[in-house]
Amino acid sequence: MAIERGERESSILTRLAREGSVTVAGLSRDLGVSEVTIRTDLRNLEDRGLLARTHGGAEATGYRNVLERQLQHAGEKARIGAAAAELVGDDDLIMIEAGTTCAEIVSHLGARRGVRILTNSTLVVRHARLYPNLTVVLTGGTFHRTSESMVGPVALRTIEDFNVRLAFFGTDGFSVERGLTTAFSEGAEVIRAMRARATESWLVADSSKYGRAGFVRVMDLPDLHGVITDTRLAASDQAELNSSGVRARFV
Repeated sequence: MAIERGERESSILTRLAREGSVTVAGLSRDLGVSEVTIRTDLRNLEDRGLLARTHGGAEATGYRNVLERQLQHAGEKARIGAAAAELVGDDDLIMIEAGTTCAEIVSHLGARRGVRILTNSTLVVRHARLYPNLTVVLTGGTFHRTSESMVGPVALRTIEDFNVRLAFFGTDGFSVERGLTTAFSEGAEVIRAMRARATESWLVADSSKYGRAGFVRVMDLPDLHGVITDTRLAASDQAELNSSGVRARFV
């Protein structure tokens, strides 16, 4: 039985994360499909910024841990990204912070017109380059490799020069008790700066992040306009989130 495209892509990205490069011939043999099919898969993945094609194969474009994070809870992240994109209208002004779930939002903005995005995420730029109708401003700053983001004083000064209607954040952990948290202080500074320049601020995070606590506290959940997460969150946790004072959407 032929492996479906989504499964093939996951297998390709998993191997890239593990080995750094792949060959068309090897993938064709191991996945049981033609080399023409593999080349099409590699072209589609390259168009989404997930790899770089080489003669006879492909290689990873970023750090392996980023590729691995993109594979984790991929279905939930796609639904969350689509739900967040529904909030964005034509000619909207938005900010998108770093993170694999945040980057998914851009994949669902292809039909929008006149949307302007300020971001500190290189992953967002990779997605947005596929859609010429989107205008993207990258903050600049110091490149943080683990998160594929720009941070530091230059990024913060850039953010202060803009005003937007919507801002979307990722997280390393969130809970009613400890709020929105992240792994490093520079990332927390970027989130706070974006919130200060946005009319509405939304957390986009899959349910595996609930109950976790990153090293740095960013803000309380009621400081956000809303949270978009997935329906795999336990019913008791959904009830707790609903009673916290923040608008919660489960997709």
